[in-house]
Amino acid sequence: MTKFRLAHLGLVMAAIGFTAAAPLTGLTSVAYAADAVSAAVGKPLQEAQKLTSSGKHKEALAKLKEADAVGGKTEFEKYQIERVRAAAAAAARDNDTAIRAFEAVINSGRLSASESANFTKGLAGMYYGAKDYPKAITWIQRALKDSPNDATMHDLLVQTYYVSGKYAEAAKELQAGGKQSEANLQMLANIQLKQNDKAGYVATLEKLAGSYPKTSYWADLLNRVAGKPGFSSTLNLDLLRLKLALGLLTKPNEYMEMGQLALQVANPAEALKVIEQGYKKGALGTGADAGRHQRLKDLALKTEAEAQKNRATAEAEFIKNKDADGLANLGYAMVSEGKGDAGLKLMDQAIKFGTARRPEEMKLHYGQAQAIAGKKAAALTTLKSVKGTAGEAELARYNIMQINHPM
Repeated sequence: MTKFRLAHLGLVMAAIGFTAAAPLTGLTSVAYAADAVSAAVGKPLQEAQKLTSSGKHKEALAKLKEADAVGGKTEFEKYQIERVRAAAAAAARDNDTAIRAFEAVINSGRLSASESANFTKGLAGMYYGAKDYPKAITWIQRALKDSPNDATMHDLLVQTYYVSGKYAEAAKELQAGGKQSEANLQMLANIQLKQNDKAGYVATLEKLAGSYPKTSYWADLLNRVAGKPGFSSTLNLDLLRLKLALGLLTKPNEYMEMGQLALQVANPAEALKVIEQGYKKGALGTGADAGRHQRLKDLALKTEAEAQKNRATAEAEFIKNKDADGLANLGYAMVSEGKGDAGLKLMDQAIKFGTARRPEEMKLHYGQAQAIAGKKAAALTTLKSVKGTAGEAELARYNIMQINHPM
């Protein structure tokens, strides 16, 4: 699992309006009035503003000390000094000074609603940068109260919860809302691993594989379902079918196993396709086991020829004995050969017999066969109906995910 990368403070600040050239919209626009700002305060204040506008933020902070030294300042003069100080300190990444200035400006009561929102976001970001997470949370929540749909603040709140060890709060925030970003799902998965929430982790992993399909997500997901207590070994072929579709089949023994399992369920056509792909990928036909690979291929060819020759007899026998499993396997084999409609008809008849040893597994196979035959809508309907506790339901769900979001 890729670790969630916490946003750098500089990126957070940029997202809410900070840049070196313009620390915050409106922050440096000082409006002077003769009856409000004295010359003693106004001169160093104007010089400080020019310095910070030129990128000389530390020099601006030094110049403001001259304005601070003036006695008998009005509340308006104090407010204007703190606005310029807030801009210069934020741009200089002087968090302590910026925090004090921001709080003074916010508490002045002179800000418009939009300005107050921007200053609140900025203050939240700086407390985060200072690693004062309790205060960061307080100011982020205050910002969200005014702007509940602010995605940047939501992300910063989650990050703050996460880095301060408030995993339950972070998870709750991450699980709220609609479609989640890949980064947020990765963070949620990390939290669930830390909390040993295996069920929650798998559910999040399913969302990652379904919405942001990657081999790493799928490999983890399929390994976990195969290791789940009670997983039926009869589903091993279905697991390999998914791995093949997802490009996760790479090892010679995996191709060999899938070919052998396909032959065991009387599907030589599928076995041949798998073996041929193994040869094409260079996984089979080379090395010390090349002879074994060839023998399996020869067996698949021989079995397919015999199946073609005896198909009519086998079909009649299965129908006569209401052998649902035999008839379903025959139908799947025909679908694998490209005879979709004829094969699906036999599988449908097999399900209606009601004599399957593992009926949910048979429905899973029926949905897979419908997908192979190009009947996507029908396949999704069938797969959604699959239940079972031995892995059938999970594999049906994963087939749906793969169909809707192929690798």
